[in-house]
Amino acid sequence: MSSQPVFIPVGDLADGFAPDSHILPFSTSLQGRQFVLHFADGSSASLQVGEQDCQLETISKGSAESFVGQGAYRASSLRPGIVLLDFIPRQQHGHSLSLVLDLERTVFTAVAGQLPQAEEVAQSAFSRVNQGQELTAVRCQFAHGSLNQPVTASTTLHHVSDELIGLRNQYRYSPTECYEHIYLNSHFYTWQCLQGVEQGLADVDRCHYFKLDSELYLFVWREKIIPTLGVVLIDLQQLKTDGKIFGYQGNDFTTISNFPVGAKTQILNRTRHPLHD
Repeated sequence: MSSQPVFIPVGDLADGFAPDSHILPFSTSLQGRQFVLHFADGSSASLQVGEQDCQLETISKGSAESFVGQGAYRASSLRPGIVLLDFIPRQQHGHSLSLVLDLERTVFTAVAGQLPQAEEVAQSAFSRVNQGQELTAVRCQFAHGSLNQPVTASTTLHHVSDELIGLRNQYRYSPTECYEHIYLNSHFYTWQCLQGVEQGLADVDRCHYFKLDSELYLFVWREKIIPTLGVVLIDLQQLKTDGKIFGYQGNDFTTISNFPVGAKTQILNRTRHPLHD
């Protein structure tokens, strides 16, 4: 009989994913540029991008206040004109910021993630449900807006999408790491590790979907057992993904791990439920 699969810290996951991973190269397209991010609620922030660091500062109060900080960033471009910028704000332990900058359409989506404290993770699933809380203690906020000009009635922002629901995809992250995703409904997806450091593990976790362009999506998930936030772009035209996984390095909840991931995608099938027809 095979041994029981074990959930591992995000730091160990990063070590498994690292060798020969299918991540995209660093994009220099934002270096030296400045943007004003106009959020849909009317607030705004300034974004300055250097060679290694970027900085987000509030200009006017509102949604923008949740998306501020400075830190070393990673930028990648899965499609021309669309850049994913991700960084860990300095002096904000357990926080991460991700921006999808759509330079051609001059719109953006922002994702602010926050990892829970040890005592929150130790809380039982029954206790969380009994108190009306989500099963996962990982938190995130989303905001949309436009670049360098206020949002107007004619601005087409990135938006929530159900187009991935029903898909069963296989993701090859490296020669040793392979996973399967099934997008169940607008709130949950299920995953299993087919090959790699988590082989044999599977779970159902909270997720969020946004459409960026034709067959291009922002997919965000929040795991409940090992506190983890995933932020990836899924391109069903190129059959490629790129993004990051964010969590604690180990089980002592002191050091952060924020590592890039990218995968080659294979669409296995799509399920359509007659009930929904």
